Amino acid sequence: MKRRDFNLSTLTAGMSAVALPAAWAQAPAAKAVAGPPIKLSEGKDYNRLERPQASEAGAGKIEVIEFFWYSCPHCNAFEPTFANWVKNAPKDVVVRRIPVAFNDSFAPQQRLFFTLEALNLLDSLHAKVFQAVHVDKLPLNTDSSIQAWAEKQAGVDKTKFAEAYKSFGMASKLRRAVQLQNDFKVEGVPALGIAGRFYTDGSMAGSMERALQVTEALLAQVRQSN
Repeated sequence: MKRRDFNLSTLTAGMSAVALPAAWAQAPAAKAVAGPPIKLSEGKDYNRLERPQASEAGAGKIEVIEFFWYSCPHCNAFEPTFANWVKNAPKDVVVRRIPVAFNDSFAPQQRLFFTLEALNLLDSLHAKVFQAVHVDKLPLNTDSSIQAWAEKQAGVDKTKFAEAYKSFGMASKLRRAVQLQNDFKVEGVPALGIAGRFYTDGSMAGSMERALQVTEALLAQVRQSN
């Protein structure tokens, strides 16, 4: 979903029903990555960052960042494929997910993600958030609706969730997330940042399936240059 397609008037209880251009609304879900290495064209398949970004992956590791939004239908469609890719990623690849905020209304869902991360609940609840928004059509777009949903989830301590959600350090996490999306010049989600040097998304690559192929080709380039 491109940044220009976000319309505040659509961010109601049916957030997953955001109005989209037909080409995006009819985009098929990504499939598993397969096939031989592809030839890349800088500026078409991917962009090179003017200012490389520091990585949190550690020595000998390569960082891949997924930029996403829980209420984006394309992020929802991509999630199973990306989760499978993460599961089978090479050992030198470290994956981070960063929730974007193209306007202030995105902040509650950013807080939700970072709260689940802080409580080590992403493995059990990250996909369930997508299901709640896109299948169950729940309005997880306010602090109160998110807290109410979290309290109903198995394994969630409502007191610890509330404390983490409103913690002192949360504001800095939200600022850092927005800074990262700006540094990578994210124009739509889902999108991928590679090794702090490159950016690609479904619009550039042609599909999110191919965006993962672009990512794998860029990872190979990074390994060769190290």
